Amino acid sequence: MKIERLKKLFSPESVAVIGASDSFEKLGYHVMKSLVKGGYRGPIYPVNPRADTIWGIKTYPNIKDIQQEIDLGIVAVPAGMVPSVLHECGEKNVKGVVLITAGYKEIEDFQGEILEQEIKDIAEGYQIPIIGPNTFGFVNLTDRVNASFTYEFSLIKKGGVTLISQSGGFCHLCGFLAMEERLGMAKLMSLGNRVNIDFPEALGYFLKEDKSTRVIALYIEGIDEPRKLFETIKSAGTKKPIIAFKAGKSEKGDSASRFHTGSLAGNYNIWRGALRQSGILEVKSAEELIDTAKVLDICAPIKGPRIAVLSGQAGPGIIAADAMEKEGLRLSRFSSETQDRINTLLPPVAIRTNPVDMGPAWYSPETMLNILEAVLEDSDTDGVIFIAMFASANLELTRRMAMLLHNIEPFKKPVIACFTAPAGVWDEDIEKMDGQKGLAILHTPERAAKAMANLWKANLTMDGNRWRD
Repeated sequence: MKIERLKKLFSPESVAVIGASDSFEKLGYHVMKSLVKGGYRGPIYPVNPRADTIWGIKTYPNIKDIQQEIDLGIVAVPAGMVPSVLHECGEKNVKGVVLITAGYKEIEDFQGEILEQEIKDIAEGYQIPIIGPNTFGFVNLTDRVNASFTYEFSLIKKGGVTLISQSGGFCHLCGFLAMEERLGMAKLMSLGNRVNIDFPEALGYFLKEDKSTRVIALYIEGIDEPRKLFETIKSAGTKKPIIAFKAGKSEKGDSASRFHTGSLAGNYNIWRGALRQSGILEVKSAEELIDTAKVLDICAPIKGPRIAVLSGQAGPGIIAADAMEKEGLRLSRFSSETQDRINTLLPPVAIRTNPVDMGPAWYSPETMLNILEAVLEDSDTDGVIFIAMFASANLELTRRMAMLLHNIEPFKKPVIACFTAPAGVWDEDIEKMDGQKGLAILHTPERAAKAMANLWKANLTMDGNRWRD
């Protein structure tokens, strides 16, 4: 498939919505809303033979009636109408199609398979790349193209993570988690039934062609040609980290996957080994996927497993230390110079060895920052977990820390922070800090430890080494 057509598909300069509607009950309404309210900058051409205008935009009875060139066609018409619509798109030389319509091989009806083969043949004849059918579409946050039926995805923070998912529902789960966790995303897409764009094509494009994508996350149920996926990664010649959540591990999950997107999940143990051999880091939950993608995008690379834990209270620091050991990391041993600096900053009543109890410094954000700088400069420390739970004594902590962090040189070592507070207390300040000069913020010590370990695993993998559980 020509890369130029994929570029036009994901970053279109013009969009036609076939099946556009003013009715809230129609998918075509929500696609129009996503494009218009999502801030798409190019021309939008609604296509509906029974309307003059939709969303205040001139409407056309047929895509062939549009005089201008069309890069992307978003199709939201009944399944039986799709073949004729695709012929019209092909004759119009549309560069790519998002086929939202469902009702193909994912349903328990042989007619669905026949219909899907028909649209596959049409697409092949016109060389049209198609996302779908049975998809929610895609969102390009870099270029403000929301080619989906979910406008709210336009509100996701722009960043460097791209999610390629076999499931539209998983895209929604991760998209909304991304908003809650302040994960910055470049693209998110649902492959659906994968009529001619599958994981290898999409992954190859984002690995080699899309500069805004720095980290790639995959949600995989099953693939018809898994070897092609791994060959794509091998031939890409790039070191963008890839993480994957593999579903359909159980017998029942495998069966459900088959009927969901018409694919067979396959033997999980084989998948597990193949993912590792291909340098893909496997995660076990949506939450872990979000956390791991976030630190891979935001944090500096980690050079070793030695971690300093700085905590405003002893308990959470001990929890982080336990979680780190479980994940294969270890507490760093401070050099005598670093330990002297910490001893000078903290009173004798504090726990000043790793994990460090910074509780006595709650009234002094500057002291806490000085401790952070000391351990970052320690050659025997590879990364830092910084924990602060809300208390009235440190009410101004995040605000003052944000100002202080702004004046620090960009971190050359990863820093993951846990700032936990009652809803609405630190929200605004934490939002400003999250992602600032390499600082990633997660909610709990356990999640911070897991994400730091995954950062280390990814670093090993990208250097050609192996991580052993």
